[in-house]
Amino acid sequence: MIKAEIIKEIAKKTGIERAVVEATIEAFMVAVKEHVSNNETVSLRGFGNFIVKKRAAKIARNISKNTAISLPAHYIPAFKPSKKFKDKVKKMV
Repeated sequence: MIKAEIIKEIAKKTGIERAVVEATIEAFMVAVKEHVSNNETVSLRGFGNFIVKKRAAKIARNISKNTAISLPAHYIPAFKPSKKFKDKVKKMV
C-alpha cells in the first residue's frame, strides 16, 4: 500500500476531502521526521514508537574488491511496533 492509497482509504472512510487528508498526512510525516531527527521519540499508543537507534562503528567488507572498509558509528530512524500491533500481525496466519 502506498501513500496515495492510504489517503484514498482514509478519505473514503471518514468522508473528509482527499486534499485535507493529504495535507494532514504530509504534516504528520514532517512532524515525525522533525522530532525523530532531534533525537525525540514519537509515540502513538496502540501503534508504536518512532525512535532513533545508534549503530556502532564496525569493519565491513567490500567483497568485489576484497578490502576492509571502516564504517563509523551513526544513527538511524527506526519503528518499534506496540505489543497490540505485533500481536495482531502474529494472528494473521
